[in-house]
Amino acid sequence: MKSTGIMMEVAGPWAEVFEGSEGTESPGRAETLLGSSTLTLAPLVAESPSVRRSQPILITSNRVKGVQSFSSSVPSSIPNPFPELCSPSKSPVLISSLPPPSSDKHLIKVFGEDSHSRSVWVSRGATAREVCHLLVQTAHCSDQENWALLELHPTLGLERCLEDHEVVREVQATWSLKGDTRLVFCKNYAKYEFFRKPMLFFPESMISDSADVSKGMTSSQLIQNLLKSGTCPEIQGFLQVKEPSRKAWKKVYFFLRRSGLYCSTKGSSKEPRHLQYVADLDELNVYTVVNSRKLYGAPADFTFCIKPSKNPVRTQDLKILCADSEQTRTCWTSAFRLFKYGKQLQCNYQLSKSAPRSLEGTKFPDGKSKSEASLVAMDFSGKAGGRVIQNPTEAQSAEREEGQAWRRREALRCSLPNLNSAARPSSIHKTQPWFHGGVSRKEAQRLIEKQGLVDGMFLIRESQQHAQCFVLSLCSKLKTKHYLVIPCEDGGRKYFTMDDGVTLFIDLLQLVEFHQINKGILPVCLKHPCVCVAL
Repeated sequence: MKSTGIMMEVAGPWAEVFEGSEGTESPGRAETLLGSSTLTLAPLVAESPSVRRSQPILITSNRVKGVQSFSSSVPSSIPNPFPELCSPSKSPVLISSLPPPSSDKHLIKVFGEDSHSRSVWVSRGATAREVCHLLVQTAHCSDQENWALLELHPTLGLERCLEDHEVVREVQATWSLKGDTRLVFCKNYAKYEFFRKPMLFFPESMISDSADVSKGMTSSQLIQNLLKSGTCPEIQGFLQVKEPSRKAWKKVYFFLRRSGLYCSTKGSSKEPRHLQYVADLDELNVYTVVNSRKLYGAPADFTFCIKPSKNPVRTQDLKILCADSEQTRTCWTSAFRLFKYGKQLQCNYQLSKSAPRSLEGTKFPDGKSKSEASLVAMDFSGKAGGRVIQNPTEAQSAEREEGQAWRRREALRCSLPNLNSAARPSSIHKTQPWFHGGVSRKEAQRLIEKQGLVDGMFLIRESQQHAQCFVLSLCSKLKTKHYLVIPCEDGGRKYFTMDDGVTLFIDLLQLVEFHQINKGILPVCLKHPCVCVAL
């Protein structure tokens, strides 16, 4: 029987097919006539290849396998072109820099002195020396010596230089998770300076009377012998100590011995009944306190503190002490380190002197780096074109002559009287690492102290009190002194002087180079430029 209407078939798996006016029904099927339309339930038959009308297609299992094979050909990990946009919030780690899950590496975040940070992967047993070497290579530092990791607690104003043999992971394990403690990569020229100049760090007035000086041995010989054996003379003297839970400071006489730190309950008496045990040196760390007057109401700026080394930093655990001079504070902190680490510091000192030669691939035997060795000196004075200068002495001489000629030309241009100040080009000193712009006197002292109070540490800054003048800040005998650099004119040209015109310099670069060789009016020659380390 044929139907003249429209037949709609619904079958399982349920599909709807609308066909034309021709359709054949099989006997025995249930039919429901609705007007001129017929609704029939029947199994879906997809075996007719002649069907060209649009209809749902059943995805077979073979097609699913095909999709899987296609997806398997795609790389499992596609490099992320914008990792900084997909990294976790406030995370210094880029997704592409993550090590494999099986890697036995630990991520540490180190800050530079410009507040920028760098994250590096190190082994879990990496020491401070190894991390410094890694950062030197990663940051392409120009030299390998005198680098250090500084443990900084900004809120409490505490900082200390990690010893070269300390494991960085173990140090970080003692930090509070909610604190702002950080590691800072910086220069520290004074880390082992007491081995070179012991009498400057251990004055005779602070050496304990119990030290054996009566066997025909001077104090200088005694100190040198003790340092070579990995120990330190007993130190004594008055220190101001902050009383717990009070703002008051009390003057107490302290003794630092191999067995620990003691204080006298009766003046400067050393009798055992008057000595009170304060701390065990093996279980504490010594920190320098920054901005101690404001944070703790200290009577002077020469403040340091001791705290348990295995506990997170808490204010109630700090024992804050204040000395009367920088030399006194340096003596106490150096003695703490020597008594605690002993011969280990002597080993660290010897390794620090040989470290630049032990780094493979960083420097060549003549002291040049890879980048410098890839350059050659050229001479273009002849008419036939340039030639390569093979003689090293001739190459160095040509380099000096070219630099001096360039500086003379620039100095002449800057000092011509017919040029106003607005037309003069920027001075060359602004590109030098020892120039720190308009930092204040206090900040200059802070920068020098941070990188080590060693003789010859210096920087140049703009004067905040005298227009167009500069200030040379120089460290000598653990003190920072400041010298005014005044501009003057002679013969229509501009010069700089520090001795009322007796010695004239065409620019600050010539002034620095001169005083690196000659002391002049300075107490010591300029030796170590105070630089700002950027990562």
